[in-house]
Amino acid sequence: MSNIMHNGKPEAPQVLQYLSSNVRGYRQQAGLSQTALATLSGVSRRMLAGIEAGDRNVSLAVLDKLAAALQISFSDLVQAPAARGSHLVGELAWQGEQAASQAIFAASVPARQRVELWQWTLMPHEQYHSQPDAEGWHEVVHVIEGCLTLQLEQQTLTLRAGETHVFNSDQRYTYANRGESPLRFIRNVSF
Repeated sequence: MSNIMHNGKPEAPQVLQYLSSNVRGYRQQAGLSQTALATLSGVSRRMLAGIEAGDRNVSLAVLDKLAAALQISFSDLVQAPAARGSHLVGELAWQGEQAASQAIFAASVPARQRVELWQWTLMPHEQYHSQPDAEGWHEVVHVIEGCLTLQLEQQTLTLRAGETHVFNSDQRYTYANRGESPLRFIRNVSF
């Protein structure tokens, strides 16, 4: 399913509250009425009013249309207002009938030309040393299992299962598994 939805649960995901105020705020900042934004985006005014009121299930495709019409990113629409400008989002975007069925929008970085998705496994005591990428490249790493030691030029981070980090990859960096069990993580590279 590709909707941000409440599914009749007692508490709607926090992202729906952010979405409501963000759509309204960005629309007003652009000097658009609901009717004008509906026309510009191809989203019905009725749906737009429901989104702004916080009582609408909304598909991710609709959010993409609204973001394009407002000339902002998808993450700008769903991110907490206090977190604007941060690459880490960390918001529950969808939850199924069972609470463990969920989609977490972990992080976002702007991309100009290309995005790569990598699945990594490092066995115990293995490491990978990288040369700097070109200026403007970013990486988003998300640990699935184990513990990742991420050595950057200015700091060393320890990321455990479920944790995400975004960094500029135009620097030397190392992925290391200093543990005794396999490490699995997802790596997104974007330019």
